[in-house]
Amino acid sequence: MKQLEVTIMGQSYILGCPDGGERALLEAVGNVDQEMCAIRDAGKVRARERIAVLAALNLAYQLAERPLVAAAVPAQSAKGAAADPANGVDVGALIARIDETLGRDGQLL
Repeated sequence: MKQLEVTIMGQSYILGCPDGGERALLEAVGNVDQEMCAIRDAGKVRARERIAVLAALNLAYQLAERPLVAAAVPAQSAKGAAADPANGVDVGALIARIDETLGRDGQLL
């Protein structure tokens, strides 16, 4: 395992990195640094710990949204179920995914 020295919001960190994972780690560090600096620069939050928590929540939310975007553009299903011909969205598959995520009673699992 490699070690990389990175800087996030002006502070250096030594991070472990699997071989071949440098690019992904540096991209993640860049995203975290960008998010934390944006929160700091907005001027409402000063404590580094609070900035880190808010940045983590923002990034986690963005990551959670990715599967929904990917599911919104699948190819038309083999059964030809309710696909929107204007943009190729399989509405039936999207509804099934939402139901699966929410569970039976409409509450997040």
